[in-house]
Amino acid sequence: MRTFILATALAVLGPGLGLAAPEMAAELREVTEWKAVFGRVEARDMIPARSRIGGTLISIKVTEGSPVTEGQQIADIYDPKLGLQLDSVQGQIDALQSQLENAETELQRGEDLLQRGVTTAQRLDALRTQVEVLKNQIEATRAQKRVIEQQAVEGAVLAPIAGKVIDVPVTHGSVVMPGEVIAQIGGGGFFLRLAVPERHAGYLKEGIEIRIGPDGESKPGRLAKVYPQIENGRVIADVEVEGMSSEFVNARVLVSLPVGRRTALVVPADRVDTRMGLDFVTVRGPDGGPVDRAVVVGGPLSVDDTPMVEILSGLTEGDVLVDRHE
Repeated sequence: MRTFILATALAVLGPGLGLAAPEMAAELREVTEWKAVFGRVEARDMIPARSRIGGTLISIKVTEGSPVTEGQQIADIYDPKLGLQLDSVQGQIDALQSQLENAETELQRGEDLLQRGVTTAQRLDALRTQVEVLKNQIEATRAQKRVIEQQAVEGAVLAPIAGKVIDVPVTHGSVVMPGEVIAQIGGGGFFLRLAVPERHAGYLKEGIEIRIGPDGESKPGRLAKVYPQIENGRVIADVEVEGMSSEFVNARVLVSLPVGRRTALVVPADRVDTRMGLDFVTVRGPDGGPVDRAVVVGGPLSVDDTPMVEILSGLTEGDVLVDRHE
């Protein structure tokens, strides 16, 4: 009776105590084939902040890496010609205003003379026309002044989007032309951009999971977009990674892509014993006893969340793995 109880206890506790491992056969399993490529950290939107007028850059308030908000003033451009033009236009307005005052006086005098019968109605109509023409000229000149004032306001360079300053190609005191880039703004979130050889294009589907990091499991990613145009024999694709660092734009990150499936002879990782630089697995020999067999192993695999290793040579399908201490 005691022997039966002891045998039952060992059978139950044996796997936990490492006394014996269940027998299993080496088998072919379908595994995912991964392709290691490098991705670059890029901003989703890369928009330049441009100058709207030409002139001298008298101040620049951001540097590379500075965060900005949409509409924030990041630089100021000064054109001295605008001030001179404003003075010229204001002089024209003052001169026209004086002419208008004189024309209105002449019109009032003409109306008085018409009541006395000294002048003609035609002369009075000419005076009225002259007053209207001067008023219109003053209004047109004031509109021209508003245009110049708006040009002066546009000397402020504004950030087109919220994000981070990627590049500032100009310095204080630079002479810039209208439309010249003052700063490059990256925003809209950051992602990884991949260039994958075109032979793998058929396996790239939007939404598939991607492995990020040197060990392939640092962070999960998702293939967000595959671009239809092939450039230099490579397919361009974008990968979204939650919480990805944007400290260094254009930084290279190792990425593993699923590019197909194949069959491989796999065994559990704990069944491989490494001794003196060689890898062994214990199989059942022809006489039914355990035999150590040297094998050549491939890379680690995960099959149904179980750590496995691929056996490249030394085993065949159907070989029975036994505990090495049996």
